[in-house]
Amino acid sequence: MRAEQEHDYVEYVRSRIPRLHHVAYLVLGDRDRADDAVQNALTVLYRRWPRMGEVDNLDAYVHTMVVRACLADRRRPWSKVLLGSAPPEAAVADGGGRVDERLLIRQALDRLPERQRIVVVLRFLCDLPVAEVARLIGRSEGTVKSRTSYALAALRRALPANTTWSAP
Repeated sequence: MRAEQEHDYVEYVRSRIPRLHHVAYLVLGDRDRADDAVQNALTVLYRRWPRMGEVDNLDAYVHTMVVRACLADRRRPWSKVLLGSAPPEAAVADGGGRVDERLLIRQALDRLPERQRIVVVLRFLCDLPVAEVARLIGRSEGTVKSRTSYALAALRRALPANTTWSAP
């Protein structure tokens, strides 16, 4: 790769890593595995970077790569291995007293079946339309809508009525 292309790649990735990591974390529920999924996607992107000028919507393309890396991670046998007795909660007070609320939402999302959780994350936390989510996960729009409906019903049952939904 030429130095100019390398510079463009680094600048592109630097500006998007926080958002990509956030999406991967919401899908996987684990910061370390989210790091791995983003790194895997960005490694593939690096190899393909010289051809990325041909892509119409680079952000959507990379976003798809990260979601697919997350899905691939979930299929690996070791994804179900827990090294401790319980996953650590890395809560840091945000000054607004919303940490407990965010943990409740995170726990409720973790209890959803994987396919429902992915649809909720992509639809509401990534703010993607139904058609884009369907394209990303390789299912019909009707499937996305039904999974969304079941997931929202489960979340309503799991969360207190006063829980607010806002992306961190």
